[in-house]
Amino acid sequence: MHLTIEIPDDLIDPLSVSGNDLARRALEALALEEYRNGRLTEDELRRLLGFGTRYQLDGFLKAHDIWIEYTLEDFRREVESLDRLSV
Repeated sequence: MHLTIEIPDDLIDPLSVSGNDLARRALEALALEEYRNGRLTEDELRRLLGFGTRYQLDGFLKAHDIWIEYTLEDFRREVESLDRLSV
């Protein structure tokens, strides 16, 4: 899907001053908002932003002060998986 947004001409320069790709920044802002509101999963967010790995997504989220929820139960599952692999 292609999405077009209208930006008044006099706002193009102030919004582009950072030198970053304005279209990419708009996509990231939309994606982050949808993730924060629970409408995108981590995997969907990763795919939408074109990250190949979860590590890349984690770095992106940390850069935007969003931390992936990691519970004690998640930790226990990982320890159990590692225990099974080490046998």
